[in-house]
Formats: sequence, C-alpha cells, structure tokens
Amino acid sequence: MEELLDMINSDLKNKIKKEDILSNKIELRYLKRIDKVFNKGLSFYIDPKDIRKSKETSIFFRKKKFNSDLNIGAKKIVNHFEEMKISLSAISKLAEINISRKIPIYSIKDDPRIVAQEVRKFLYPDFNRNMKIFLKSLISKFAENNILVFEFVETWNKKETANIDGFFINPNVIVIKRYQRAFRREIFTLIHELGHFLINEEEIEKIDFNYLAKANLSKIEKWCNDFSFYFLAGEHSEILDNIEQAAESNDYHYSLIDNISKETHLSRLALFTRLLYQKKLSAKNYNIIKANFDEEYRKKRDEEKLKKEAEKEMGIKHQGRSPQPIKSPLLISTVQTAFYDGILNEYEVCKTLNIKPNKLDKYLL
Repeated sequence: MEELLDMINSDLKNKIKKEDILSNKIELRYLKRIDKVFNKGLSFYIDPKDIRKSKETSIFFRKKKFNSDLNIGAKKIVNHFEEMKISLSAISKLAEINISRKIPIYSIKDDPRIVAQEVRKFLYPDFNRNMKIFLKSLISKFAENNILVFEFVETWNKKETANIDGFFINPNVIVIKRYQRAFRREIFTLIHELGHFLINEEEIEKIDFNYLAKANLSKIEKWCNDFSFYFLAGEHSEILDNIEQAAESNDYHYSLIDNISKETHLSRLALFTRLLYQKKLSAKNYNIIKANFDEEYRKKRDEEKLKKEAEKEMGIKHQGRSPQPIKSPLLISTVQTAFYDGILNEYEVCKTLNIKPNKLDKYLL
C-alpha cells in the first residue's frame, strides 16, 4: 500500500491518503491515478465479481515466498506474462496445437552436470560468438521442445522498472529481462531459469551475479547455478577440472579463463567462481579478482558517462529506438496457425505479437 501511495502521489501537493482509496466509495480522479499503475481500464474496478484467487490464475496464489522482494514493476511484468500464457493456452487448444511440456521433470537429487550433458544434446544450438545471435538460437531450440521464452524490454525512462532478471512459470514459460549490451547476463539467466523448468520449481528472482559463490544459496538455486555452468561450459568444464591451483605465480589463469569465457559466453567472474567452488582458488584471491572486475566495470561506466556528457554539450543527440524483444518461434507459429484457422483476427495478431499493422506481412506471409 505504501509503495502504491508513493506512485500515485508522485506529482501531487495534496497527497492521496490510505483511507481515500480503502473505502466503499472512491473518487474518479483517484481511480484514474490508480489505473495508471495497473493499466486495467476503469471497468475492471467496478466489476461486481470477485477477483479469482485460484492457483491456476497466478503464481502469487501458488507460491507465497520468492527469492527476491518484488516491487510493483516486477509484479506487473509477471501478471502480464501470466495473462499471455493463459491466452496462448486457450488459443492453442482452439487451434488444436500441442504446446504441452515435452521434456521430463528432473529432481535436485539428480546430478546437475549429468542433466546438463543430457539436455545439451537437444537444447544447445551451434555456438556463435555473437551473443545476440546465440541467444536467438537458444530461444529457437527451446521452441522446438515446447519451451516458450519471452523477453521483456524496459525503456530508460520507465518509472517503475522491474527488480527481477527472469522467472519460470508452469508449465513451460520462461521470461527474461533484456539488458543493454549485456547478453552474457541474459544468456546465463535464461539457462538458470531452464534449470527451474527442468526441476519444475517456479521462481521469480533477481540473480545476484556478483555473488554466485554465496554460501547461503538454497539447494534449488545452487542446483540451477551448477546446471547453468555445466550447460554453457560443455567440454570446457573438464579443462577447469584439470588445471592446477590458480595463484599469482600463474597469473590466476587469466588468459585461459578469458578464452573459455569467449568460447562459452560464461562471464569471467562465473568461471572464477567455479574455481572457488572447486577449491582451486582461495577466497582471498577470489575477492582480489572480483575487486579488479568491479573496478574495471566502474571505469568503463564512468567513461561512458563522460562520453554522453561531452556529446550532450556538443549538441549530439542519439535518436535510438527501444530494442525489440526477441520473439519465440513457438509464439509466432501458434499465432500464425490461429490466424489461418480464423481464431484470431489481424488486430488480435498485432496485439499478441506486439507489432504494428504495417509489420503483419512479415509474420503472416
């Protein structure tokens, strides 16, 4: 309630109070402000029917505790994609399309390394050093196996950005957040959520990439992190198994780690974290390496900030469009079939795919 009041009072001198909106009658101007947060349309609030609170309706009725303290922005994103999931499920049934789960459910008792080796055989695409192309290929491979992946993009000026990296919702939907020029992070998030899918454990979370070595991770999170490493590392994991202790005398294997990072899209920090797990790197040296990476990131961020400020002073403006989310082939094929069968019209296709009418030919021809 406090978070909601802060949002609807952001530009008001006379603040709306809690009792103004928690009453039997509410002023229309207050309701309009509330709807700017939830985007449901005013008819939603005057519907006499109670909101359905079934487990099928929302993960928030299926699960009470999450790994992250979710803000309103995160909850809205989750709600949006759950509604998408329900809508696509109905469309697929009408169009007689089978998008049910194909891959069997594993357990955290299963060795994540062995599971990764098994599912790599049919989910790992041809490797490409271009991380965006590789991410698209992963999403396509997942689509072939009835795993529906959504990517969501938040504009820089959005008021309530979601404080999550990704989530998995039953039975086979994974959602990941697009980060500007951070496809490596997105790839790891996708595979981490694939781990949740494989063991059928729903989660909504912000993954702390700076602290993958945390000792207090739950068994499920540790399993998903281990699975992510082995899935992305492939045969390179054996190289790490066989190297000697990382120390100052061998430059902590920096060159080797850098090369493996380029060949797997695992971050250097994730690889050093693995060495820490394997006790081939001391905690002291790990912290030194992490501090160096943090300083490297800080310098790069400061350079970009100075460059933008200089360009602003020179009157240089960058008219860039917001990046478009990657669309899963499974989503596209489902919508196409529904359109050809007369289940969806052109307007509904545009709405489902979030495209403009002039882009219809690209998806329907």
